[in-house]
Amino acid sequence: MIFIGYDPREVTGFIIARYSITRFTRNLPIRGIVLNDLRARKLYYRPTEVRINSNGHHQLWDVISEAPMATEFAIARFLVPHLVKEGWALFVDSDVMFLRNPNELFAMADRTKAVMCVQHDHRPLNEVKMRGQEQTKYSRKNWSSVMLFNCNHLSNRKLTVELINTVPGRDLHRFCWLEDDEIGELPPEWNYLVGHSKLDEDREPALVHFTNGLPDVPGYERQEYADHWRAALPYAAGAL
Repeated sequence: MIFIGYDPREVTGFIIARYSITRFTRNLPIRGIVLNDLRARKLYYRPTEVRINSNGHHQLWDVISEAPMATEFAIARFLVPHLVKEGWALFVDSDVMFLRNPNELFAMADRTKAVMCVQHDHRPLNEVKMRGQEQTKYSRKNWSSVMLFNCNHLSNRKLTVELINTVPGRDLHRFCWLEDDEIGELPPEWNYLVGHSKLDEDREPALVHFTNGLPDVPGYERQEYADHWRAALPYAAGAL
């Protein structure tokens, strides 16, 4: 199963992310991580506010973390093991686009690992990202933007609903409930950060991640792989 983060401000991104999966395979169920749904099910009850950030824009604010949230699913993503219960499940941000079959990711699953991800050394220099949102900096940044969860792994039982709702988000994003050797590594082409990642000459991105802003955001229309994203838009809309 694949979960895509959903934010009402990035519906187009969600649609294209979903389409980019279905164009390769129809055998993987796709679900959204929708904050209102998770609140209604009493799985997510962290206090959230809307504040004016230093750029003068409205920003979601996580009270426990005392930090901004770039998306509604910033922390809700960690509920994936509770939504699936067993087997393997993939979470991806809504600003991604698959260029290869996601079944290839599941084929890499290592049952000795609790979570698998691309282990970036991502230290963004920009202070602002999509739509005027503040760029937050934390350990293991962007590791959690593409996560392959082993929902059967005993260590993931420590990722309780209470933990998810009570600790700072930065601790969850650095996988605070796991030992380092329980975090498996995926090849870098499976979370290619547009504008940041560099691959060896013999490698091409399998999943591109528009982490600074989608190509429909002013200022990001000409970034790498933006043409691929725009070319998919009419097909993605037609698949609804």
